Amino acid sequence: MNKNLSSHYIYRCFSCEKRYSAAEIEEVPHYLCPACGRAAKKQPLQGVLWIEYDYDMLRNVLSAEQFCSLPQGQFWNYPQLWPLDFSRQGGKLSLSGIDPDTLARVALPANLFLHTRLIGHPVLILDDTRNPTLSYKDRASTLVAFKAVQNDISEISVASTGNAGSSLAGICARLGLQAQVWVPENIPENKRLQIQAFGATLHLVKGDYDTTFDICLEVSGQIGWYNRNTAYNPLTVEGKKSAAYDLFIETGGQLPDYIFVPVGDGVILGGLYKGLWELLRLGWIDKFPRLVAVQSEGSDALVRYMDSGRFDYQPAHTIADSISAGAPRNLYMAVRALDDSGGEALTVSDEAIMEAQELIAGELGILVEPAAAASLAGFLKLRDRQDWTGNETVLLLFTGHGLKDVAALQQWNDKPPVRSPEQWKEFFKVK
Repeated sequence: MNKNLSSHYIYRCFSCEKRYSAAEIEEVPHYLCPACGRAAKKQPLQGVLWIEYDYDMLRNVLSAEQFCSLPQGQFWNYPQLWPLDFSRQGGKLSLSGIDPDTLARVALPANLFLHTRLIGHPVLILDDTRNPTLSYKDRASTLVAFKAVQNDISEISVASTGNAGSSLAGICARLGLQAQVWVPENIPENKRLQIQAFGATLHLVKGDYDTTFDICLEVSGQIGWYNRNTAYNPLTVEGKKSAAYDLFIETGGQLPDYIFVPVGDGVILGGLYKGLWELLRLGWIDKFPRLVAVQSEGSDALVRYMDSGRFDYQPAHTIADSISAGAPRNLYMAVRALDDSGGEALTVSDEAIMEAQELIAGELGILVEPAAAASLAGFLKLRDRQDWTGNETVLLLFTGHGLKDVAALQQWNDKPPVRSPEQWKEFFKVK
């Protein structure tokens, strides 16, 4: 690992609250809390690590007005808020050991937000289908890969339903790293092809995502691969907070009332919460937007936990493979995100998800995968309740591109009949 460990951040256990210096966690790598961390099979993780900075100091060197002038999608422009080594060159902060050309290869598009109307309601959309590998997961993979580069690590492993794997594979290809990607046997074919096309080594696992997560941890730990598994590696939560900062820049600090988040493992939800929590600590906002976690009825562990306060493992089954998780690994942080923001968790049917996917494509011309369409399905369900006034401002997360799962699109797009030129003339009654 890097011998010049940074001192501008610490790790705090999200479970037992114990604090650690960067050196204590990174010198001999720990992924979970050394005191209470536990990665039991098919269970939420215990002791997920949360990264904190000197927010009192940052308030004196960063202002909300200055921050809003920064470009979106380039988190390295505010390196003090990331667990990476940075230096000052010519009066400008930069990431140590990572040159401008490398940064340019992994930058997100300049503006992923769309202000529009959908089913008659004004909405703000974060369209992460346009990211380098076409999903929100690039926000986490980039941070993990930069950490690997700074620490002279060349090989990274990950368990994935598809998007995290293709994201890591693509980012590693751009940075000259090797990805070891573990996926369940029923991965959508397009995601499998994307992972392999990027040059990753693909390991197909007989079983579901939860089984895949566990075997990836077991093998990676024994071989010594740097592990990107969601929530297990604290940089995955940290990387996904960048959307909160991009949102702050886009809206000039006027955040929406509601944010609808598709939820499987709970790391996108936890990452957004982390970014919003930091904006509060910096004094740049005075309250959380209400976070709404949207799950499929066939993968509803967070909803069930919110209702009962108890986790019971149930296998997940849903067409929205990206949010299919029987054991949400970041469950407890997801619960805190909803509690602190006054939000809630709700379920939608696979049929409602498919209808939302079709509506998004037809009204906006954006092709999203089923998991991304769940955000709209959740909004439509909440909008129909009696306590919805219609004046609320709304952000929907579009977290993955529709071409990543063609089988889902085939369910509502029948192949048209094939006719010869003569038959088409006869069909249209032309000569």
